[in-house]
Amino acid sequence: MYKKNILENDSIILNIIMDTLYDGIITINKEGFITMISKGYAMIFKKKREDIIGKHITEIVEETRLPRVVKTGQAEIAELLKINSQYLIVSRIPIVKDGEVIGAIAKIIFKSIKDLNDMHEHINRMKKQLNGLTNNISVLNRTTYSFEDIVGEGVLIKGAKRFAEKAAWSSSNVLLLGESGTGKELFAHAIHKESRRRNGAFIKVNCGAIPGELLESELFGYEGGSFTGAKKEGKIGKFELADGGTIFLDEIGDMPIYMQVKLLRVLQEKEVEKIGSEGPKKIDVRVIAATNQNLEQLVKEDKFRKDLFYRLNVLTINVPSLKERREDIETIVYHIINKISNKVSKYIEGISNEALEYIKSYSWPGNVRELENVLERAITIIENETVIDVKHLPSKITAIRECKPVRNLQDILNDAEKEAILNSISAAKGNKSKAAQLLGISRSSLYEKMSKLHID
Repeated sequence: MYKKNILENDSIILNIIMDTLYDGIITINKEGFITMISKGYAMIFKKKREDIIGKHITEIVEETRLPRVVKTGQAEIAELLKINSQYLIVSRIPIVKDGEVIGAIAKIIFKSIKDLNDMHEHINRMKKQLNGLTNNISVLNRTTYSFEDIVGEGVLIKGAKRFAEKAAWSSSNVLLLGESGTGKELFAHAIHKESRRRNGAFIKVNCGAIPGELLESELFGYEGGSFTGAKKEGKIGKFELADGGTIFLDEIGDMPIYMQVKLLRVLQEKEVEKIGSEGPKKIDVRVIAATNQNLEQLVKEDKFRKDLFYRLNVLTINVPSLKERREDIETIVYHIINKISNKVSKYIEGISNEALEYIKSYSWPGNVRELENVLERAITIIENETVIDVKHLPSKITAIRECKPVRNLQDILNDAEKEAILNSISAAKGNKSKAAQLLGISRSSLYEKMSKLHID
């Protein structure tokens, strides 16, 4: 009895301590159900504590990572979390008993909205290090897509997605291979967003779109006055902007050989040197590269450095083309329709079966990007209807097969019956009685049908 009173008293004291904390605290069990929550945390959701305890954490916090902490047993310290358009700094720690993870606790580190904003700005400054200039982290962290945006249940896309999810938690370089329009950039976004660098910058560079003579200054920056036409204040390169985050080098196969040498040095030494600077600067950047070219073939043709290829080819993900995953086309079509109709504020219910069949039959050389362009065009030109039909599709798709005119069903049946009678008479060598037997009808019925169908 005495021990029971002590335990009850300890529980009351613990609740009082939690309620008087400025910080918010929430705990879950191994299955992800909420076991405790402080008033400070409950107030963020504008709910009573008793309405939260016992619910699954995903019902309360959509982007929660507490279940992952339970699964991995790895603590996550001082991470950003967005709740109700409000950014919080959260530490997530596994609860371990007798060597087994039995739950997790999340602690929100803030005392007021002002303190939270100050902390957020401080983290932005540390992450970006933009030569003393402070910008909001969203300016650099342009990741738009997550793994949820990679739709499809086909074997190839699910395999690529599973490998990419594993690669996200690695610090190694990633090489994305695939035809144009398959969604390589989408994979790059998702990998960064799921990685430990997700609060750092995500910088995209299209190596094929920047002239070779400008690529070095774009990637590594320059000191003021280092060459004719240079800004006197200098320029920060993309690699330096990506310090602490990820740089996405798209169309890496188009990078000039002399720039490949400089990129290799960055990957090997983990440092960049601005044009005109007196020395290099250490950086911490993860590289995700992508190409629609065959790098191994380019290596054989001496158009791509073998040593750079080996540096990039650590975690390679082959993004399948649309023609390799036709089983996913319908799912992708509806996903794109919802996305575009929401973007343009135009209600589209779906697509007709006939239009969908045309889309499934097309070869899609431009892959998902081409499909998205076709559907955006259809949604743009559609007027009073709410369903995309064949007439809304471009001729390059509808011309892939001949549309036969629709015939009256009775005419089709009559033609079929006439052909059967003629065949039976021919097989019976003109004997009508035998022809009727072959057809399984009486002789009188045969004559009636012959008269009706104008058969002599």
